[in-house]
Parts: sequence; C-alpha cells; structure tokens
Amino acid sequence: MTTLIKEDDLIQSIADAVQFISYYHPADYIQHLARAYEREQSPAAKDAIAQILTNSRMCAEGHRPICQDTGIVNVFLKIGMNVRIDSQRSMQELCDEGVRRGYLNPDNPLRASVLSDPLFTRKNTRDNTPCIVGVELVAGDTVDVQVAAKGGGSENKSKFVMLNPSDSLVDWVLKTVPTMGAGWCPPGMLGIGVGGTAEKAMLMAKQALMEDIDMYELLARGPQNKLEELRIELYEKVNALGIGAQGLGGLTTVLDVKINTFPTHAASKPVAMIPNCAATRHVHFVLDGSGPAALTPPALSDWPDVNWAPDYNKSTQVDLNTLTKEQVASWKPGQTLLLSGKMLTGRDAAHKRIQEMLERGESLPVEFKNRVIYYVGPVDPVRDEVVGPAGPTTATRMDKFTDMMLEKTGLIAMIGKAERGPVAIESIRNHQSAYLMAVGGSAYLVSKAIRGAKVVGFEDLGMEAIYEFDVKDMPVTVAVDSTGTSVHQTGPKEWQARIADIAIQPV
Repeated sequence: MTTLIKEDDLIQSIADAVQFISYYHPADYIQHLARAYEREQSPAAKDAIAQILTNSRMCAEGHRPICQDTGIVNVFLKIGMNVRIDSQRSMQELCDEGVRRGYLNPDNPLRASVLSDPLFTRKNTRDNTPCIVGVELVAGDTVDVQVAAKGGGSENKSKFVMLNPSDSLVDWVLKTVPTMGAGWCPPGMLGIGVGGTAEKAMLMAKQALMEDIDMYELLARGPQNKLEELRIELYEKVNALGIGAQGLGGLTTVLDVKINTFPTHAASKPVAMIPNCAATRHVHFVLDGSGPAALTPPALSDWPDVNWAPDYNKSTQVDLNTLTKEQVASWKPGQTLLLSGKMLTGRDAAHKRIQEMLERGESLPVEFKNRVIYYVGPVDPVRDEVVGPAGPTTATRMDKFTDMMLEKTGLIAMIGKAERGPVAIESIRNHQSAYLMAVGGSAYLVSKAIRGAKVVGFEDLGMEAIYEFDVKDMPVTVAVDSTGTSVHQTGPKEWQARIADIAIQPV
C-alpha cells in the first residue's frame, strides 16, 4: 500500500523543526552537561558551563535561539519505497521552503547566515536557504527525517584524513583535537566516520552527531563490543587533554564520542571528525501520511537548578565609556570583568571592508579610538527586545585584521570566543591591548546585558553590520592580557597536568 505525504506536511514539519531546535536543547545533552557541571573542578570551566545551562533554560522558556548562529540546516531523509510525495517540486525545493518558512517566523526570527556565492560576492540569501539535503531510499512506507542546524564555529573545525590502514585512529584523534582550538565551543561531542570513501566518511561523521548522547549509560553498564570500547577510550583520552569548557582548562571537553563505520578499499582508511558544539541542535521525526510532525518539547524538569548571575564580589566592573589603555594594561589573565557602557561590533565582512576603506584612504563610518569591539552577528529583536541573542563569534577569524585595527583605528580591546592565534597575540602584546572572551553558547543570556543597540555602519551587511551596543554588566574573561599571556594556553596545560595527577590517585 502506498503512503501519500502531502507536500505542505513535509514543509511545515521542517519549518516547525528548525524553530523547535533553535530554542530546545536535546534532553540527553542537558542531562550530560548537568553531570559535567557537578563534577567540574575548574572554576573558569564551571562558570562557563553554568552560563550555558542558564542560557539553555532561558531559551526553552522564552522560545528564543540558544545561539546567535542559528546554523546551516541539514535535512537527512530516509524515504520508504512505498511512499509518494504529493508535489511537483524537487526535494531540495521542498526542504528549502520549510527552512525559509521556519527562519522567517515573525515570532522567533532566526539569523540568516547562508551566502549564495562562496567564492566571490558572498551575498546573504536572507532566508538561510539553501539547506543541505541528504536522501536515502529505504524499504517501508514512511519518511524518516532528521533536521539539524550546524553552527559555523563547530562546522569550521571539521577534520578529514586518509590514514594508512595500519595507522592508529586514537593517535590521530588525540593529535588533531588540540589543533581544533576552542572555536567549536566545548563541551560538545565528536562525530567520527571511518571507512567508505572521503565523502562517505564525512557524511557518517555528520550523521553520528544526530545520535543520542549516551556515554553516561555506556560507562555505567560497560562496553559490549570493540566499537564501544573505542568510544570510551577516546572519550577518556580526549577529556584527559584538559582543554575543558570553552578551552579554558577543565575536566570535560567532550560529553560523548560517536563512531560510524563502513566497508572501505583495502588500501584506504578514510577518517572524518566533526564536532557538535554547546549549541547542539537536532530533532528526529517520522511522517506517515497522517499530517505534519508533532514535536514534543523536553520537560523543564530536565534542566538542573543552575542559575548563573553576575558575581560582583569576584568580578571587576569596567566602565567602557571612560576606559583607558592604562586600565586595559592592568587586566590579568583569567580575571573576570563586568562591562558597562558603549561598545562597537564587527566581524569578518566588516573587518574586510574597513581594511579596503583604509587602503583607499577613506574615512570610516565610526570612530574606533579607545573603543572596544565585540565580534558578533546578532539575531534580530522581537517584541520588547533591543537585540536578539548576541553571543560571540570565533575570534581567530579576525586575527589577520588585528594589527590593522590596533595600529590604524585606535581600538584598545576586543571581545570574542575561543583562543587567538600567534599573529593576534603578538599584535596584542605590541600594542598593550587585551582580548576578552565571552561564553559561546550563552547568546540569549548575553543579550540580556545589552540595553541599547543601533546600526552605525555597513547596514547593507545585515547581521554583519557595525552596531553600537550599550551594555550593563556583560560578563567576560580576560583571555589574552597586554603581555600576551593566553589563558587558552595556560588553562589546558594546567588541567592536563592536574588530570594526570587525579588519574594516578588511588580510588
């Protein structure tokens, strides 16, 4: 018997799914992150996890995005051979219409991040289409659908290698994970695909990220096969690296490791690894012809009783409106600050345009002297918001512009997420500047510190325009001080040594 799936049921289900995953973490992620919070001994990492958990519950209650980067949408469909889709449109067109409808929802508009041309114009499509569609024809009379929204920070850390058949997967993973930095916003999970061909391995790694996190249960019952043994080995050894939440050093870097395999050529051992970040977003549903999917929200009781709030006893309050280079030079690595006053924003496209304008001798639309810049592309506001979720973007993408900004504009400090590279650190040292880190994965929480927002330059760039934010007690950590000391180097090194000591202690 043939099952008829109406095109609007598929479109509406995808639209509902992208909304659903924008503000609901999967329950398994929350439960594993809550356990990581309880066992974490690093104060910086524990504070970061507290912000992520608090942000997550706020988003579940407020139906606003977990992260300002609402991702590029992946739709994986397993279509039964006895199914007929009642449509004259292609599957790509149907999925894109669902994404378009979901991302332009006026009650919770999601940030459009997809660009139509990856090489030249890089023009924003304004509705986050096209999405990435994968179709598999299978036996049956239903359509099995997985929808995920993959943020750029974690997607950019995807890795692939063609190992020799005799090479160690474990050795490659342990060598590679530290090179990924913290731009993928740990703690998250690693999806690994082994076998097949290059593209098959990458697809398996991505699909592994759709599986439920179950490492706690696996550790409790013990492994039952070699693949589970390998998952546990990688989980323990990756966490022993001490990278920790947001790369600040700590006990938990990954909550789980998933591995998919497929037969491969005798001469080959293709391996792909893709991380999922603190904004892990995916949902699974099945269409059987009875209508659009009904998605069940997680219960609020799934969230732990963790409520992050500014600590005025442990954090230094900073007035951005009167900030001086001398004050910036006094900040110490790992020091927590609460920023109040006016800051500017800017990220990739804005920095590139600033560079081009300076090279042509043109005046910039805004004065940067003695100002702080925040690397962010916010979500549009709704209702009484002045700005939507506005968490930090990966700072290393701005490294090549750092010396220009510090030298030619008078900028004195920067805010982003994750580590800075050697070029940026050297520039920070030379200019007695500083780099501050906000927590990736706490975008809605951060946005509550923003009391005013207006576009002051490059409005045509959409979410990449230059804004001026007026903030009150925005939480940040000094990640690189004026001497060039980076907590993303010192923190993991310290906690790797501590974990090694913990490991040899008798139980």
